[in-house]
This record gives sequence, C-alpha cells and structure tokens, in this order.
Amino acid sequence: MSELIQQFGDIDIYLFDQLLRGRIRPGMQILDAGCGGGRNLVYLRREGYDVWAVDAIPTMTGWDRFHVAEIDNMPFESACFDVVLSSAVLHFARNIAHFDAMLHEMWRVLRPGGLLFCRLASTIGMPHLNPGRGILPDGSERFLVDAAMLLDRTSALGGQLVDPLKTTVVHEMRCMTTWVVRKIC
Repeated sequence: MSELIQQFGDIDIYLFDQLLRGRIRPGMQILDAGCGGGRNLVYLRREGYDVWAVDAIPTMTGWDRFHVAEIDNMPFESACFDVVLSSAVLHFARNIAHFDAMLHEMWRVLRPGGLLFCRLASTIGMPHLNPGRGILPDGSERFLVDAAMLLDRTSALGGQLVDPLKTTVVHEMRCMTTWVVRKIC
C-alpha cells in the first residue's frame, strides 16, 4: 500500500479514474483550483504534468506555480488551461451567488475543449436534504447541489457531461458527487 501512496499520493480516486481513461494527459496545462495541501498534485507534479495551483490559504508557498487567491477571482488569463480540477471546493460556497462566481471563474480560465473536474457535496442519494447551504448529518456545513442544478449549470455554461453524474453515498453522513464537463464553446 505504501508504494501506491508514494507513487500517487492521496489522489482522489475519481480524478485517478480520469487519468486512467486518458482524459488528463501529459502536455496538458492543468489548474488545481482550491488545491489545499496539494493532495491531487503529488503524482501530476512528479510525472512532469504542466500543473498550476491556487488556494485562498498559502498552503504551498515556495512553489512558483502556486498562487494565493480566491477561486472566484483567479490571477490567470482567460482560456489558458486544458483541465481545471476542483476537488472538495465548491461545497464551501457561501450561497448560490458565490457558487456561481467560483464556477464561472473556473470556466473562464478553461480552454474550449477543456475538462472541468469537480467533486462536491450534494443531496443526490440523500433526498431528505435540500440544495443550498446546510448542515449535513456528519455535522459539517456545506453548500449542497442537486442533479437538476448541475445539469442546468452544464447547459447554461455551454458544456457537455463527459460522464453521467456519479455520487458516493457515505451511509447516513454525506454524499459526494463527481461532475465532469467538457467546454464545448
């Protein structure tokens, strides 16, 4: 097990799936929007991917491709990345306006044909929960989306689902949905 951790780090299994399918390849410019401590960057950086990162908290200082910035106001030119990763970030939105601002900023920096990979808390699989800011059964406070909201945003952005929405239900605690969208225009 430790050999796998050394090779891939603590990479999100659903992001790993995108690598295995060849949707994220060497030579692509990748942004980890809300990278935290960089758990999804270990393998990508070591393998020479063209990776950049941004987070509001200075977690990866000393790396020249890390920028301290809010996700809704990133210091990058429009259409400069082939892939934007957002793993466990959008569910920290304060409200729907903040969610949309972060989403639109990630979409802005994504090139046409690019891939937006998101993992976020949802109500999918827990129909007793409501979309919006709320307390999950595990006690955490998150901004929750539902399938209709994600499908509506996919269409409104001019995107196309690469995979169907996939949700992991952690029994009576929370749901995490994987949303992968290709930028068509």
